[in-house]
Amino acid sequence: MKSPYYLTLLLLSFINYAQPPEPPVGKRWVVNEQYSDEFNGNKLDASKWYDYHPTWKGRAPGLFMPSQVSVGDGYMMIQGKKMAKDTIVNGQTFNIAGGAVISKNKEAYFGYYECKFKAAKTTMSTTFWFSTGKSYKGDLPCGDNYGLELDIQECIGRVGDFKGDHFANGMNSNGHYWYTGCDKKKQDLRAPQVKFRSDKLASEDFNVYGGWWKDENQVSFYYNNDAPKHMNFNSTIKEKSFDQPMQMNMVSETYPYPWIELPNDTELADPTKNTCYYDWVRSYILVDVDSDYLDPFLNKKGSKTAIKKDFLMFDEAIRFIEKPMHIKNAKSIVFPIDFKAKTDREIHLAVKNSANKVIENKVFPAYAGFGRKDVELALGTQFQANESYTVQIFIRPLKAANDKEAFQSDAFIFKLN
Repeated sequence: MKSPYYLTLLLLSFINYAQPPEPPVGKRWVVNEQYSDEFNGNKLDASKWYDYHPTWKGRAPGLFMPSQVSVGDGYMMIQGKKMAKDTIVNGQTFNIAGGAVISKNKEAYFGYYECKFKAAKTTMSTTFWFSTGKSYKGDLPCGDNYGLELDIQECIGRVGDFKGDHFANGMNSNGHYWYTGCDKKKQDLRAPQVKFRSDKLASEDFNVYGGWWKDENQVSFYYNNDAPKHMNFNSTIKEKSFDQPMQMNMVSETYPYPWIELPNDTELADPTKNTCYYDWVRSYILVDVDSDYLDPFLNKKGSKTAIKKDFLMFDEAIRFIEKPMHIKNAKSIVFPIDFKAKTDREIHLAVKNSANKVIENKVFPAYAGFGRKDVELALGTQFQANESYTVQIFIRPLKAANDKEAFQSDAFIFKLN
């Protein structure tokens, strides 16, 4: 049976949001503190990061050295440099200094991870990626095993006469399933690469690179907050292949020719070219929109994950999502909204008729984070056909005296016919 009501909407205001992406209905993003850093101090936060790679010296001839990692002026910096003399490590010769900043916590799992950085203007890499750092046992009795690597961004700072010069532009994302089968041969079972094109070099300016690791099967990538591109992980060996937690890596390394050529001595000696700058890294996990998460969030292994009770990256904001409301069985109206709150707030929703009389009030909590939910109002006798109504929504401090204390509001007009 056709509903006797339909809605005509006039949107009066709209807010442009920054990252992370809009959460699913009924969820909200909260900050995962263990993998977030604004780099505003004068040294690396030793509680979160190594200034070296604990299990990898670097790809020869580039050696990871703590001396090349620094923090200042709001950035974490990794500087490439020609070493004064060759260094032999495990039979390999290193003569270029690079750097690696690695998370001490190795339990990054499903969530949204983003990093803002500017690449060095050399052929040394500037990267943001995740890896298991070890192998996990497979399902076969022969002792097969696998490891995971999720590359949100791998880039270099200039082009040249080599195969991989396209890594100097845009965003390059990969998902590697490193598999060693019964024959003991290691295979790279990678997903099809995701590439965002750009005419600008990655070293020209800062860019934001993001990845939403949704589950064991898929990830969505974001370049400067534009529309995402999606990747399905390789499932040849394991249906749900990306099923292990990982560590975060921010690395500047050397790449071999003919893929990438080594940086030359001139650019390595030039401080205007040899340094990559990381402005910040931010990470988020999804929780229920109406949960104050007083119980600790548990990661895959059941251990505690540090979550932040405030959301200082964003201004307080609220909006009606730009899509039609709908009538549920012709007895209620559903208002889809989203909000951003620095700390726990409350939301006030008010409906006025054409005589400017408030006929409906609803106050409910808005817990810290970036949330999305549907607010439902019953279609009682206060709503009449052929009447226009204004619905307004406010986000304000807890136990606010009135809407004059609100941080932000949104409104639109609807009509029941």
